[in-house]
Amino acid sequence: MTRKSFIFIFLLFFCWTTESGFTATIESEVKKTDSEKIFLSESELIYNNLKHSESGSLPSFEAFSLALKGFNNLKIVPENLKKDILTIVDFSLSSCEKRLWVIDMKKNKVLYNDLVAHGKNSGANFAKKFSNIPNTNMSSLGFYVTGKTYQGKHGLSLYLDGMDRELNANARKRSIVMHGAKYVSHDFIKKYGRLGRSLGCPSLSMDIYKDVIQTIQGGSCLFIYYPDKQFLAKSTILNPVI
Repeated sequence: MTRKSFIFIFLLFFCWTTESGFTATIESEVKKTDSEKIFLSESELIYNNLKHSESGSLPSFEAFSLALKGFNNLKIVPENLKKDILTIVDFSLSSCEKRLWVIDMKKNKVLYNDLVAHGKNSGANFAKKFSNIPNTNMSSLGFYVTGKTYQGKHGLSLYLDGMDRELNANARKRSIVMHGAKYVSHDFIKKYGRLGRSLGCPSLSMDIYKDVIQTIQGGSCLFIYYPDKQFLAKSTILNPVI
């Protein structure tokens, strides 16, 4: 075989394998796009059929669809979730707004829609900074699975296990739990123009915290949302390695 013939055959093989790889990539992306379209369509159907009280509201569709995606991904491993309850906290909203939703996914019904506090170093009225590092007193984003209840200095409290490695895996080390707090109230908002803030915990109103904790404890999904592309890219639950 002459040198020119060898080069020609090599180039022909290279072009064929490159084209095959490129075609496979395109097909994979098309399948991915199609599955995403189907998921969004199904999410929209569920979202539009969500039942809620007249005094309550619904989370944004973006927050809900991402929460649903993570909820479904967590359910792939049966040990993760033991309840069809999805809790969403939207930290893009003001602390003066009801930005917590507890949803019964079997009944397709919003059970609770109420106030929730963020960490004092995450921001004043709006949460803008987040951390997974101990002693930062900031909130952590991402997906959690609820654990057992216990009696602490805030009364009935709920352990939270962070499932997103880079975003909230230190939840237990940081003592990030759910509990009630007197600074989560409409009276506090009237006086200070915002809610009080925690050391990073998603603190609830004293009026409902016991009911919410008893409802979601023991293996349900909690999603703390913020519309940031870097956060969404870092979430191992939204972007599992297959």
